[in-house]
Formats: sequence, structure tokens, C-alpha cells
Amino acid sequence: MLNIPKGTRFLQAGLPLRSLFVLVSGSIQGRIGNFEMTLEKGAVIGLCDLAYDCYTGDYTALEDCMLAEYDYTSIQDLQPILEKHPEYRHFFIISAARLCREIFDFYVLSHFECSGLYDSLLAMYDEYKQLCTHFHISPKTLPALETLEPLTLEEDIPDWVSAYYEGIASIPSKKLLPFEEPSILAGFLMKLSLDLHDVLESCSVIADYQRDASRLLFNENRLDFFDLFTDLYYHAFRAAEDTLPLAASISKQMIQIESSPYIDQSLYAVRKDEYLERCRILEETPPEQLKEAARTGTNMALTDSLAQILEYSECSEETAKEFTDCINRYKSMLDKNATDDASRKLRLRITKLFYEIYKEAFMASLVDSHIPPVLRMFFQFGYVDEELAGVENASYLYSIAEQFRGNEVYGVYTLYEWLLAIYHGKKLPSRNEFDTDYEAHLREMRVAGKITPEMERQLADDKGQKVLFELENLFPTVNKITFGRLSTFCPVFSEHNVLKDLESSLTTPAKITEIIDSIRHCDYSAFHRETIFTQPDQNIAREFIQIEVLPDVILLPNIGTRGVMWQEIEGKRRTTPSRMMVSIFHLENLQNTLIRLTGEYRWEMCKRIQGARWNDLADRSLTSEYCDYIQFYRKNHDLSTDAKDKIKNSLQKAKNSYKEMFVQDYLLWILYEGSGSPRLNKVARNILFTYCPFTKDIRSKLQANPLYKETLDHYDIHISQKKHHLDMVFQKLRSTGAIVPKELEEQYAFLDS
Repeated sequence: MLNIPKGTRFLQAGLPLRSLFVLVSGSIQGRIGNFEMTLEKGAVIGLCDLAYDCYTGDYTALEDCMLAEYDYTSIQDLQPILEKHPEYRHFFIISAARLCREIFDFYVLSHFECSGLYDSLLAMYDEYKQLCTHFHISPKTLPALETLEPLTLEEDIPDWVSAYYEGIASIPSKKLLPFEEPSILAGFLMKLSLDLHDVLESCSVIADYQRDASRLLFNENRLDFFDLFTDLYYHAFRAAEDTLPLAASISKQMIQIESSPYIDQSLYAVRKDEYLERCRILEETPPEQLKEAARTGTNMALTDSLAQILEYSECSEETAKEFTDCINRYKSMLDKNATDDASRKLRLRITKLFYEIYKEAFMASLVDSHIPPVLRMFFQFGYVDEELAGVENASYLYSIAEQFRGNEVYGVYTLYEWLLAIYHGKKLPSRNEFDTDYEAHLREMRVAGKITPEMERQLADDKGQKVLFELENLFPTVNKITFGRLSTFCPVFSEHNVLKDLESSLTTPAKITEIIDSIRHCDYSAFHRETIFTQPDQNIAREFIQIEVLPDVILLPNIGTRGVMWQEIEGKRRTTPSRMMVSIFHLENLQNTLIRLTGEYRWEMCKRIQGARWNDLADRSLTSEYCDYIQFYRKNHDLSTDAKDKIKNSLQKAKNSYKEMFVQDYLLWILYEGSGSPRLNKVARNILFTYCPFTKDIRSKLQANPLYKETLDHYDIHISQKKHHLDMVFQKLRSTGAIVPKELEEQYAFLDS
């Protein structure tokens, strides 16, 4: 018998299943995933987990409790318990029936709530578009809306399963005697455990869906309906429109947000106070002042921006006329994200003409030492028209266009600066979408008979052709990918795409450098490459050393949500920078994006080094060990049943991509595990620690945590062996009076990191 004081959590999810407990007195709160229940006298704890090896829930005493504990490790232990304690058989049946009823009811309700949430989100966006039409404002769209789909479960729970257990629960106690026969009851409870586990796994998938869908209501990046509706409210109020219906919609949303368990209520409270404060200021502002603010014109230097750009580019009159016509039609569209055929064709035509004009304007700028501000806005931000961009946005872009620069020292470039670097021979053109570089492209053209060997040699040194290769192959592809919303992509800067304050979403070199430094502070070897050092005159024939090569980050001229890890090296040399692309106005969390890109880089660089054996476990590497872990996770005895279920769900989300699974784990590794907050299972943690080790100060902090001790000990032994080897090399050099090469000293410092 166990006495459990009030408030004690005596069982935790993930602990090995060693006992079953019968609640003799008191009450206990059980939590399995997001399902909660209150257990009263007679309840049996552990019924959900009979067929598995660990507890799936947390159990906390709501008051002082007394429990009867029975040893249990497998089905063979269950029947003796039932035979020895016939007085508890009835409790087992009643407890199982009640547990089934509550979990199935929770499952059905959660499933229904998902359908309601999906329908309400679609209805919310329809209402938003109708209000935009009423106020003559182009509606914006949310990136997550493009991927929002109804809930689908890989294996839904058949209706008969619920009806079966509901029927058993309704059988009168006197007629339950056959079920109380130990062998029958043991089999029934094992079957129940398997069925409940399936239901709880589906509930976990449902909870993930609700969590992801709720981010459309409210999230930390402000890419949510709350921001769309409140922003529309501010515009409508300043225009002296009737905002009462809009205010009512916002109030209804606030009620929905406040009742959601998946939304950070503390963050919402801040945004709510901000909204109420802005409403107060607007209400206290005299109407005349609001009207005057609405009439404020744009900067005179921005007048006829499109004409200035077309004139500068010296494009053909036909192209200029067609592009102007297309932009005017695009401006007049109330819903610029419309998916009808005419809207889609217009966006495609604008896209084609935009890249033609960009190409012409860039070539013209090569001989211009004083590029006009409007053209800098065009090159850096995709700006073409002051009305399309919006007065406030155009003015802000104008204010930063002259001063905004990348930082070549830290490898951060605007697209215009990147193209200049290629033109001046500082950088090689990027590979195209078929992974073909400029030299290989010329070779393919020669083999196909499109150019002669002499032309190939000339084109290989042609600076202009190299830039055109970049403009025609890299720019259109990555500009669309980083934008994120592929079906509504249009490369011109438009106000309807401004979902966040421009200043806060501007991707500056300082932000990028700070984030990359924070990644390096956690994963110190993230950007290091192994190379061979030799110095025959000092009898150093072959030593492996690590050199750090930081990535080049190119800022694409769009307002986007995604990052792209385009290539891991430049040409064929492994000691050249990788190339990462992000939007110059990035709407998502920039830190998470760069961590993801670093994870992708690690994966692709490992594949590059390993070659054809990148997933061959006989040659151990990051990719081979991780692929083996995911491929055979069901047979891995180091993984609990709960861990295996999480891998299964994560793999479905990642669309069976091992690389995407690794990137997700790498994100957790840097954000959480590095700060001592475990999120990964034992196997994934060991792989990450082996190939993406933490810095020395982080390892010291984790030393006291038993989850990391074994892995840390193995790591320390491995590093000690390498340091010992270098110590012997140093001793040998010094004994002959030779100076230790700087490269080897840096390698020793690297190992000591």
C-alpha cells in the first residue's frame, strides 16, 4: 500500500511500466497528451499501457491518496494478480469501461472540434475579404492558409470499436461475471490497451492539427487573423468608415483566442493591450486630423516610379507599354491573390516582364556611378510603383534605399551586390535548379552543338554572361521559393503582401550575423570543414584539420516566409562558402529559419563528403546513422513506445523525408537541448551529440544531467584521443627545434572548444 500526499506527481509519462495501481482512497488527476481525467476510488492506473513498456500519462494526487501497488511487467503478470485478488476484478472492468468511455468521448469531441476550427478559419477569411471589399482595400493572405486542409487521419478509429466498449460499459454488474474470469478478463484488458493506444495516438495527431491551425488565429510572428482584422480596423477608422461590424468580428475572435489552450495567452495579452491602446488613440484623434493623414501624399521623388524604372532600363517600347498596362491592371485588382485563370495569367505575365526589365536595368547600372534611389528600391526590394506599394511603405523604402547595404566581410549580400560580386569575378555563378554550374552548362551546350569550343572558351570568361546565367537561373527560382506562397507569387512589391511592420521584418546583416554567431556558440563545428594539412619539410605528411567557412547569405527582393539552402559549396572545392537565401523582408522567425538552413547545410555537406555511401551504415556518418535510425526505429529497443509513436507522426508530417526529419530535430537541438531542456529521444540525441556537439561551456552545464552523462563521457574520450595525438606531434616537432605550424595550433584549439 502506498500513501501519496496531495500535490505529488507520482507517475510520469515515459517511465518504465513496472506496476499497476488500484486507487483505494482519494482522487488523482491523470493527463495523457492533452486528455485529462479525474480518477476516483476503485480506478486502476496503468490500464492504457498493459501492452506496452512505459506509462503514457502523468498522474498527480488531488488529495491525500492510498494506492494498492502490484508488480507488472508483461501479460504473464496480469492473470496471477486477478486470480489472487478476485475482489479487484470488478474494479478492473468498471475502471476500464469508464476510461474507454471518457477517452472515446474526448476523441469524438476533438475530431468534431477540428472540423469546426477548419470551417471557422475559412469563414473568417471569407468575412475578411468581404470587409476588404466593403472598405475598398486589397485583402492580404496568410502563408499558412495555402496549406490549410481538413484533418485527415491515416487510420481513423472504426465506429464499431467505440460501440463495442460502450456496450460493455452498459452491461449490468450482475451480468459481468463471465468477464471476471481471470483469463477472459486478462485478454479483454490487453485488447483494451491496444485499442486505447490507437485512440490516444489519433488524439495526438488531432492535437497537433489543432495546435497548427490555431496559429492562424494568433501566433508570435503576427501572421494571423487577429493582425489582419486589427490592421483593417485601423485603416477603416482613419478613413472615417463605419467600423462597428469589424469591431464585432474582432471581439468574436478575441473570445475564440482566449478559450484556446494552444495559444500563448501571455503574448496575446500584450497584443490585446496594444490593440485597445491604438483604438483609444484613434477615438481621441479629431476626425479632421485623421482625414488629413489619409490625404498625405507620397514623396515627390517617387512620383511615376514605374516610368523612371522603365526609362532607366532602356527596355523596348513594347515591353515598357505592356508592363505598364499589366501593373495598372494589377493595381486595380481588389483581390490580388485571386486564383481565377485571368488573375493567374496576369501574375505570370508580370513575373516574366519583371525579370526581363530587372536584367536590362542591372546591365545599365554597371556603367552608372550614381544609381537613382528609385532604381535602388527596384533592385533591392522589387519596388515598381508608389501606389502599388502604398504611401507609407514607399516612403520607408525610399528612406533606407541609399543606406541599406550587405556586409561582404560577413558574407551577407543584397541580390544587387551579389550580382556585382559575380560580375567582378569575386564569386562564381550559382548552380541552376538542375544542379548544373556555369562551366558544366557551357560544356552541355558544346556537346549539344549549340556552341563551338572557341565560343565555350570565350563565354567561360565573359562577365556579362555569368551574370545573365545567375539572373536567368537562380533569381527567378529562389525569389519564388523564398516568397513562400507559390500559387499567388508576383515579384513586384505590393502593399497587400506587407503582413508585418517593414522595419521589424527587415533582414539586416547585423541580425544575420548575430543569429549565425549564436548557432556557432551552440554548435561550434557547424561551419567547419575537414581538410588535409601537409608540411613535408617538417615531416608532417598528413594531418586532418578543421577550417571554418561561414556561409554566404543572399537577401532576395521580396516579402517572404522561407529560406533556401541553395548549395553547400562553390564549384568543386570543399573549402568554399555555402549559399543560403532569405527574403529581405522576412515574415517568419529569422532565427528559426537560419537554424533550419544550417541543419540542411549539415545534411547536404555530409552527403557531399560521403558521396555514394552517404546512407551506408558501414561508413558511419551523420546521414548514414540518422537514416538507419529512422528506417529501423520500430525495431530499436532503445526507443519507448511513446517515442516510436512520435517518430511515426513526425515522419508523416515530414512526408517521409529523412532530411526534413533531421532538420526538425536539429532545430530542437539548438533551441532547446542546448539550453538544457530535453526534447529529443535518446537515439536522436546521441546522433546529434556525436556529429553536432555543443561548445565546452554548454557541455559543462549539461554534465550534471544524467540524460547527457553517457554521451558526454564518450565524447570526452574521443576528443582526448585526438588531442593526445596532436600533443605527440607537437612534442616531436619541438624536440627537433621546429616551430609548431599555426594550422595545427588552431586545430588543437578547435578540439578544445
